[in-house]
Amino acid sequence: MQPKKPIDFSRLLTVGEVAHRAGVPVSTIHFYESKGLIASTRNAGNQRRFASVVLRYIAVIKVAQRTGIPLEEIKEALGRYPPGSKLTAAQWRELSTRWRANLDERITKLTRLRDELDSCIGCGCLSLDECPLRNPQDALGAEGPGPRILERP
Repeated sequence: MQPKKPIDFSRLLTVGEVAHRAGVPVSTIHFYESKGLIASTRNAGNQRRFASVVLRYIAVIKVAQRTGIPLEEIKEALGRYPPGSKLTAAQWRELSTRWRANLDERITKLTRLRDELDSCIGCGCLSLDECPLRNPQDALGAEGPGPRILERP
């Protein structure tokens, strides 16, 4: 086993630099770190320092969040790899493949929602005769709470 190299703090980024380069507020960096999504080291003055690879992690986190993937799921996916490691193209492909089925399911549900609510969006009445959310006498209640018609496969 090779001896561990000392950390070269001159090559690491400050929290402000990370925030600026990632296009997010400093508070977002602190939040992601508190959730275990990214990690920092501390310099002699106890200031946070980040390896530049954290910028890629933040980009993936932001894109995943925009598609509706929950932070816990993002953390689980990133947690399969050593913290702060520079992932290979194959590892990134594996990560995205894991999310594909979930994204396809969301796309199906959002498309159904868009298409089936077209006739009542804007009318305000949610017509009991034609609304796709209609559930007379709670007939679908045995399947569980909430809008069951839109949840069908």
